[in-house]
Amino acid sequence: MYEWRKMTPQQRKEILRWREKSGRPWHSPPHVENQSCTYHISAACYEHKPHIGFSPQRMQSFSETLLNQIAEQGANLYAWCVLPNHYHLLVYTQSLKKFEKILGKLHGRTSYEWNGEENRRGRKVWFNCADRYIRSERHFWATVNYVHHNPVHHKYVKKWEDWPFSSVREYLQKVGKENAAQIWRDYPILGYGKGWDDFEAC
Repeated sequence: MYEWRKMTPQQRKEILRWREKSGRPWHSPPHVENQSCTYHISAACYEHKPHIGFSPQRMQSFSETLLNQIAEQGANLYAWCVLPNHYHLLVYTQSLKKFEKILGKLHGRTSYEWNGEENRRGRKVWFNCADRYIRSERHFWATVNYVHHNPVHHKYVKKWEDWPFSSVREYLQKVGKENAAQIWRDYPILGYGKGWDDFEAC
């Protein structure tokens, strides 16, 4: 399985250069009345196989393509993270159906490309997307923390900013490390995802 800590120093430099070059501004949180159009979307590879993480180049290429697809749709991407076998998005879109259709097409294209590269025609690469709309400010910030903490949770890195395939650099630049630490304390992720309705109340 692909892991950041196993990359050569040159591979790390190249990816970090790409992140700096393709960095996108971190959007401000949505207004309360728009929270019903803000979603936490996640998608996983079939049986959690590390198809995205086949190589550092694939990780980088997929991340870039994913971000470009979202930008072309005019959606506001608040937080994102791509891991070797799944990814997370916190996004504002007025049409979830249209947005997920775009993701479905991306999954189809990448399945075809990756199976061709690995001579594995017919292999199932992706599982279905899951989505949850953001119910409150508390839910929003807990999701930001969850998305950015995911690489640490899965033990790919020890610190958020060590993982190149996420929005954490833009986020820390926007809010500052001190404020990010306070947000982490105020909106903990303990038990996040086990009871989605727990985030309904502010």
